[in-house]
Amino acid sequence: MANPEETSDTDAGRGPVKSAERTVHILQALAQPPYVLTVAQLQERTGYPRSSLHALLRTLVDLQWIEPPAASGPGAGGYGIGSRALLTGTAYLDRDAALPRALATVEAVRDETGCTTHVARLDGPNVVYLATRDAPEAHRSHSRVGRFLPAYATSLGKALLAERTAAELDALLPPGPFPALTPDTVADRAALEVELEAVRTRGWALERGQNLPGTVCVGVRVEYRIPATDALSCSLPADIATDEEVERVAQVLTRHAGRLARDLRAAGIR
Repeated sequence: MANPEETSDTDAGRGPVKSAERTVHILQALAQPPYVLTVAQLQERTGYPRSSLHALLRTLVDLQWIEPPAASGPGAGGYGIGSRALLTGTAYLDRDAALPRALATVEAVRDETGCTTHVARLDGPNVVYLATRDAPEAHRSHSRVGRFLPAYATSLGKALLAERTAAELDALLPPGPFPALTPDTVADRAALEVELEAVRTRGWALERGQNLPGTVCVGVRVEYRIPATDALSCSLPADIATDEEVERVAQVLTRHAGRLARDLRAAGIR
């Protein structure tokens, strides 16, 4: 018979298991900039008791899911993500049947446009970047594989949000003013609705410096699922992003996104 002190409602399948939930939150905290956090910083971010936090950190270090604080250097005094955590990310990418075709499309778009090109997927209120291919003379972007950015601040996200219903947007988007990544980040739901209507009208999304100053991004959704979950985008330096250049890139993206969607549907990939 189970010891009542060892079994609770959460452990019996009627809710989250507290230790598992806390472990995931610790890993999520370490997956965000600055990527190295002290115990005090982790406690501030998670709100967990220091004794529980120490025990969880010790276990994660022993299992190599996080790395212990270094004695010196940039990560001195802080914990960081460990090598074992990489296994889950690569497994997600490896099992995705759509990704090989998407990668080929990203490379083709990059070669034709000369722009850094991305493919990303909507994940709740965010987009997660699945692949990036840099332009030959890359305008360095901070969007890399596994990075999450708010959907409302990216052309990728706007392209995907544009086909959501009002009720779906209510469920996805934060209430009230949106947290700003830059001074140009779209401010709230009303301002975003204006941009989404423009996406519906022209068929592609545009954002100027909303998540990275000095960068303009064009995004197009890949319609092999209903509603679409994936999108392609190109990043351009703002000083070359004329209306004509943006239109050219949008047309290239639209053509390749349509071809990719047809190929994925024909292959039975959903």
